[in-house]
Amino acid sequence: MQALRKQRTISQPAVVRGFGFWSGRDVSVEFRPAAVHTGVVFVRRDLAEPVRIDATVANRLETPRRTTLADGGATVEMVEHVMAALAGLQIDNCEVWVDEAEMPGCDGSAQPFVEALASAGVVEQAALRPRLVVRNITRLGNDESWVEARPTTSDSMSVKFRLDYGSGNAIGRQTLQLVVNPESFCRELAPCRTFVLQEEAEWLVSRGLGKRATHQNLLVFDKDGPVNNELRFRDECVRHKALDLVGDLALAGCDLVGHFIAHRSGHRLNAELVRALLNEEEIIESRRRSA
Repeated sequence: MQALRKQRTISQPAVVRGFGFWSGRDVSVEFRPAAVHTGVVFVRRDLAEPVRIDATVANRLETPRRTTLADGGATVEMVEHVMAALAGLQIDNCEVWVDEAEMPGCDGSAQPFVEALASAGVVEQAALRPRLVVRNITRLGNDESWVEARPTTSDSMSVKFRLDYGSGNAIGRQTLQLVVNPESFCRELAPCRTFVLQEEAEWLVSRGLGKRATHQNLLVFDKDGPVNNELRFRDECVRHKALDLVGDLALAGCDLVGHFIAHRSGHRLNAELVRALLNEEEIIESRRRSA
C-alpha cells in the first residue's frame, strides 16, 4: 500500500455561471481555495446570513434524480457533477460559494467545472489525505438495482457500471469499467452528459420543470437516439452514470481504495453504500500515518 498522498486545493478562485436544469434560475458558482482538513463546503451566500453546508453523506437529503445536501435550514441541489469534478481532480479542500440552491447544469456534464478548476491551478498542501481501504465485500440493493464495494489488489479506486434500459429504446445495455484518477476522469468521464428518455423529458416539462433546458445541453433520447444532438461517446450514458457514482462516493470525505460495481444504481443507493462503508471500514487518518 502506497503512502497517503498530500491534500490539495486550488491556487486561486474560479467561477462557473449557468442556470439550474430543474428550476431554470440563473446561478453563479465560485470555487475558492480552502485550508487543510476543510473538505468540500458549499456556502449559500445569497441568504441573509451565509450558510455553510459540508459536502458529506451525513448532510444528504433524499431528492428524486439528484443529490441534495442540507444543513442550517439551507440546501444545495444537483451537486453530483460539482462533487465529481472535485473528486476526479483530487481537489480535497474547496469552498463552493453559490447564490442559488441549484447548481448550474451547463452542458449536462462535469466538463465546465473541470475546466474552471484546472484553469485555477491545483496545489498540494502540508497535511495528508485520509483514506478508506475496502477490506470486505459490502453490497446493497436488490436483484433489480444494486451497488457493491469490493477489496482490490491495486492502490486505487475503480468503478464498473452496468446500465440496462432493456430493449425497445436507443440506450439499451451498456457497461463501463475504469480506474479513476485525474487523467482517466478528465478523458473518459468529465465530458459525459445527463440524459433522459423523451417521455421523461415531456413529463418534467408538463410539471413546470426543466423549461430552459434544450436538446443541446441535455441528451434526450427517442427510439432512434439523441434528439437534435450527437453523442460524445458511443456509450456516453453509462459513462455519465459512472460520473455520478464518482460524485456520490466523494461524500465519504476521504480517498476510497476499492472496486465499486453498480448495476442500475442511482444516487440513493450510492449514498447508502458510502454510509455503510463509513460505519464498517476503518479510515486511515493523516495523523496516524504521519506520526
